[in-house]
Amino acid sequence: MSTEAYYQENIAACNGKIRSIQTRLNGMALVRVALFAGVAFTVYSLIQQYTLALLILAMLLTAAFIGCVNLYYRWKDQRSLQEKLRFVLTNEVGLLTGASNRFPDGAAFLTSDTYLDDLDIFGKNSLFHVLNRTTTARGMNVLAARLRRPLLDPAVIVQEQQAVRILAAQTHLRPLLTAHGLLIDKRQADLDKASLAEWLDTSPHFYRNGWLRAAIIVLPVVNIAGLLLYFTSNNFALVVAGIIVSRLLLRAYHGYVSGQHRLISHKQDLFDQYAGILAEFNKADTTGSPVLQHWQSVTKMAHTAIHRLSRLTSFFDQRLNLVVNVLLNTFFLYDLHCIIALESWKDRNRSSFPGWIEAVGAIEQLNSLATFAFNNPDYVYPSPMASGAAPTNGTPAPALFIESTSIAHPLIPAVRRVANDFTIGRDESLILVTGSNMSGKTTFLRTIGINLLMAQCGLPVCAATFTFTPMDILTSLRISDSLQEQTSYFMAELKKLQQIILHLRTGAPALVLIDEILRGTNSEDKTSGSEQFIRQLLQYRCLSLFATHDLSLGTLEQPGLITNYCFESVIDNGELHFNYLLQRGIARNRNASFLMKKMDII
Repeated sequence: MSTEAYYQENIAACNGKIRSIQTRLNGMALVRVALFAGVAFTVYSLIQQYTLALLILAMLLTAAFIGCVNLYYRWKDQRSLQEKLRFVLTNEVGLLTGASNRFPDGAAFLTSDTYLDDLDIFGKNSLFHVLNRTTTARGMNVLAARLRRPLLDPAVIVQEQQAVRILAAQTHLRPLLTAHGLLIDKRQADLDKASLAEWLDTSPHFYRNGWLRAAIIVLPVVNIAGLLLYFTSNNFALVVAGIIVSRLLLRAYHGYVSGQHRLISHKQDLFDQYAGILAEFNKADTTGSPVLQHWQSVTKMAHTAIHRLSRLTSFFDQRLNLVVNVLLNTFFLYDLHCIIALESWKDRNRSSFPGWIEAVGAIEQLNSLATFAFNNPDYVYPSPMASGAAPTNGTPAPALFIESTSIAHPLIPAVRRVANDFTIGRDESLILVTGSNMSGKTTFLRTIGINLLMAQCGLPVCAATFTFTPMDILTSLRISDSLQEQTSYFMAELKKLQQIILHLRTGAPALVLIDEILRGTNSEDKTSGSEQFIRQLLQYRCLSLFATHDLSLGTLEQPGLITNYCFESVIDNGELHFNYLLQRGIARNRNASFLMKKMDII
C-alpha cells in the first residue's frame, strides 16, 4: 500500500467514526431532554405532594441526567479527537500531492546571517515547514533549535536515527500525538514561561501550616452547624461568628492567594494539551531506542499528574465566579482549599515538572522527523563517521568527506528533481562549480547543504547512499542589502565572508558553500579577490563548494586540493535546454546573450 493510500484509508475510517459518534450524540440529546423533563415534572410533583417514592425517583432521574451529560461530553471529546485526526491525515495527503503544510512555517526563526536563509530552512515551503507537526510552542522551539544547531557527534546522530526510525513505524500513534496536541483551538504561550516558573519556585505558604489546614476543615463545619442551628432554632450567633472569622481569614491571605492565581491562572487548556501528548506517547513501543526510552522514563505517569494540575487550576479559576466567591468562599474557604491542593501538587511534582515540559518538546520534534521519514520511504538513513574512521570498504577515511549517490534536493517535487552522484574530500578539499545562468549550480550547492543538515538531525536524506563526517555548515549564497542598517549589497557580502573566515579560525570542521562572490566589483578585482579567497579556504579544516561564472578560476585546479565540476546548457533548434547533471571539467557553453536576444532585449 502506498503512503497516500494508507492515509486515505485512515481518513475514511475517521469519517466513519465521526458519523457513528454524531449519531450517538443526537440520540443522547433526546435522552437528556426527556430526563430533564422527567426531573422537572418529578420535582414539581414533590412540591405539590411529598412522597418518599417521588423523592427517590427525582434522585434517580437527576443521577441519570448527570450521567448522560458526562457521557455526552465524553463522546464530544471523542468526536473532536477524530476531527483533529482527520485534519492531520488530510494534511499529510495534501503534502504528498504538492500542497503546503498547514502547520506554521517557522518564519519567525529566520535570520539572514547564517545558512538558515541560504538553504531555505525557515519560511514558507522551507525545510521547517515541510517537517513541522508540532502543536505546542515548546515543540516548535525544539524543532527550530535542532535545525539551527544540528548534531555533530556520530554516535548521537545514530541514536537519533534509531528514534526516528522506530517512531516512524508506529503509524497509528504518530498522527494521534499530533491530534491530541491540536485539541486546543490555537497555539498558546509556552508552559515554561516566566509566570509558571515563578509559581513553581514559590515555597509552599499554606501546605505545611498545620493550624491553617485544621482551620479550613473546622471552620466549614462550624459554618454548616451554625446554618442548621439557625434553621432549627432561629439562633444566628454561631453562623455569624463563623462567617466573620472565615472572611477575616480570607482577607488576611487575599494578597498571597491573588498573586498565586495570577501566576497559574488560565492554563487549563495548555495543561490538558501537554497531558494528552504525554499520555499518548506513553503507549509508544520504545524498544531499541535509548532516546525514546529516556523520554518515556522521564514522563512515566506525568500525564496523570499534569491532568490533575489542569483540574486544580480550573477549580482555582472559579474563584472569579461571583457565586463561588460569595457562597463557597464564605462558608467553605474555597480559595484556601484550592491553594493548599495546588501547593500539595507542587510539593510532589515541582522537581519533575521541567523535565516533563522538556519531554513534550522533544517528543513533538521527534514526531515531526518521524512523520517526514514515513512520508518519504525512498529516502535513505545516512552513515555518519568520525573524522579519519575506516568506512565499511576498509579504506581509511579522510579527515572530512561527503560521499553520496543519486543525491537530490528534498524540497523540489520528485517529478522535477534531478539526482547526481557526488563525493568531496577523497581527492580534494575544494570543488569549483562553473556553469551558465540557470544551469543548476546554486541549487546543487543547496542540495548538498540541506541534505547534510538533514543527516545531522537524524533524518533520512534525499539520496540513494550518503556517508559523511559531521561538520558545521557555512554559506554565502543569498545576499541582500539593508536600508535600515545602511549596508550595501557589497558590504553585506563581505560581512558574510568575514563570518565564514572567523568561524573557520576556531578550528571547527565545516562545509563551506559559496556562490559567485564579489559580484559588486569589476571583473579583474572580482577574479583576484575570488582567487585569494579560495586559497584562504584551503588553509582551514573545511570542505568547500565554490560556484562561479568566472571560467578563469578553473586554472586553479590542483590534484589533491581543487577539482573542477560544471553544469552545462545546450541550445538545440533555437531552444535552451538544461539537464542539471554534474560533470567533470569547466563549463564551455554560455547562454546570457542567447536569452537576451530571445527575449528581444538586444
